[in-house]
Amino acid sequence: MRSKLVLASASPFRRALLKNAGIDFEAQAADIDERAVEAPLLKSGVSPEDAALVLALAKATDVGGERPGALVIGSDQTLSLGDEIFHKPADMEGARRHLLKLSGKTHQLNSAVVIVRDGETLWQHVGIASLTMRPLEPGYIGRYLSRVGDAALTSVGAYQLEGIGVQLFDKIDGDYFTIIGLPMLPLLAALRDLGAIDG
Repeated sequence: MRSKLVLASASPFRRALLKNAGIDFEAQAADIDERAVEAPLLKSGVSPEDAALVLALAKATDVGGERPGALVIGSDQTLSLGDEIFHKPADMEGARRHLLKLSGKTHQLNSAVVIVRDGETLWQHVGIASLTMRPLEPGYIGRYLSRVGDAALTSVGAYQLEGIGVQLFDKIDGDYFTIIGLPMLPLLAALRDLGAIDG
């Protein structure tokens, strides 16, 4: 009998990716304070990739504690511009500042995914995508934000690439699933290797 699969996430995007791939899973949001977990990491100078991995593991471990025997998938994504890590903007002014900082520059999305069972990490991966935002005039940023509204606050970069956010970019190097926040191809390969899905 296969282990139950649990996605430790409240993200509708991650849930949709697994559902669309035909994976039978349950979803349960982790009950952790992400900023509290991240604060000591940032002080220690950990890389944005490793920060995403630690957060993904914290989510999976939290949910896994309530799901003995289950394979728990934890995932997290950081956005980095050089050494600076961005978080979801708290308000529209924060979204405007994000876009002004990212304008004309190349940033990274670091999407970490882990699989744990009964406290043991069975597999981990970090997918990285590089996105080059075109130079944006402040007036355009204001018009863009008024068009997308509060949706800008649900994304760490204040954009949704699957929507009109694609208009902000000149160049994208990386996997679509990594950009959305769950590197699906490596994850599916790991689930097949673990015998969790048909392969």
